[in-house]
Amino acid sequence: MQQTKLAEESSVLQAAGTALSRGLNVRHIRFMALGSAIGTGLFYGSASAIQKAGPAVLLAYIIGGAAVFMVMRALGEMAVRHPVSGSFGQYASRYLGPFAGFVTGWTYVFEMAIVAIADVTAFSIYMGFWLPQVDRWIWVLAIILFLGAMNLLSVKVFGELEFWFSLIKVVAIIAMIVGGAAIVVFGFQTADGGGVAPGLGNLVNHGGLFPNGFEGLLAAFAVVMFAFGGIETIGITAGEAADPKRVVPQAVNTVPVRVLLFYVLTLGVLMSIFPWNEIGSNGSPFVQIFDGLGIPAAPHILNAVVITAALSAINSDIFGAGRILFGLAQQGHAPKSFGKVSRHGVPWMTVVMMGGILLVGVVLNAVIPEDVFVVIASIATFATVWVWVMILASHVAMKREIKRKGLPASEFGSPLWPTASILTMAFMAMVIVILGVFEDTRIALYVGGAWLVLLFVAYKLWVRGDGLRRAELVDETSSIPVVKAS
Repeated sequence: MQQTKLAEESSVLQAAGTALSRGLNVRHIRFMALGSAIGTGLFYGSASAIQKAGPAVLLAYIIGGAAVFMVMRALGEMAVRHPVSGSFGQYASRYLGPFAGFVTGWTYVFEMAIVAIADVTAFSIYMGFWLPQVDRWIWVLAIILFLGAMNLLSVKVFGELEFWFSLIKVVAIIAMIVGGAAIVVFGFQTADGGGVAPGLGNLVNHGGLFPNGFEGLLAAFAVVMFAFGGIETIGITAGEAADPKRVVPQAVNTVPVRVLLFYVLTLGVLMSIFPWNEIGSNGSPFVQIFDGLGIPAAPHILNAVVITAALSAINSDIFGAGRILFGLAQQGHAPKSFGKVSRHGVPWMTVVMMGGILLVGVVLNAVIPEDVFVVIASIATFATVWVWVMILASHVAMKREIKRKGLPASEFGSPLWPTASILTMAFMAMVIVILGVFEDTRIALYVGGAWLVLLFVAYKLWVRGDGLRRAELVDETSSIPVVKAS
């Protein structure tokens, strides 16, 4: 009865042009959750992380993955209790105050815009590998128009695109793991192994597990956390999931183990085949695996995979930023036009705006220096970690309110409360400090600080009326147990 009533209310709101369509199923959300953390950070960023920490990078991914899992459990608990389109932006407004919601929402949009511009530029570079005679700006414009059009159709189309993009990435990584493991187990001689025999001994035979000391491990966290960025998109999908109480917990619970396996196992195999200090010196580390297997088309195979990863990233960037903008509009923190939806239940103005932002990539593509990606990665890491901290802080405030008011216990509670949440917040604070310690990432703190000051000024000057009040969220907690795993 309750689900029927909710469906009827949803239909009425969609007809009025104020609600999103619930068109994402378990398959969509599970692969979106999985694919969102597998992209540039793994395919190219991993080489940088390995050079900073050596084999100890495996420990960095394990620690970082554990911290991200706690963020996702906190977000999952709030998403099941309040499955709304604005996700963590609205949670921050509800439990921390309207200014916190304003800062959290717009910082996420800022993060997605930066990353999306980098992704469209990367896509044009990848296409140039096959068709160097075509100007890069043509590829940038083409992919913006294509993915923008796809996102305007319906959320189900977006879900299908992301499912297939993620599936290709996952299959490619599994192939790398299997192929690399075969080299290690059967002792195949690699084509570019430099005479070094494959084996687990390579993890300790070239300076030990910590060749660059503890400092190297700390430096790697900036790259590692960038790699996990985007996984919070799971929470945003709750507002458009057909059954958020079932699909969100399943997605959250199945992602951490898989992501840790993909990162830790893949890089462990890679560093068992090649000495860590040679990885990335002859191109992408994943090309090295394919070359080691004697596959002559290795660069072309990898190029197809990274193009898919870029398309997936751009697709998710448009979706995530658009839905957060929709939530900001509902709160009075963004122009009301961003709160309008099409007859397909899609916030079309937010998609158009993201397309407009991405057009900056058409201009920048001709003049952007290659090292700008290091800067973009560090700035994106700052924005990502800031959003994660706000998610954790909102969760802490929610748990305290539940206890204070004697509200029903959450159906998808975060484990090891409150110890794990406190430790995770401390870890996130350490990552932000690390960004400032090392010179190549220090600009992230300058840009991040300036961004927060700009948001403070914007809030004081332009936010009025409903925007100065906390978000009002319906608590959908019931006594029915939530399915936590499939």
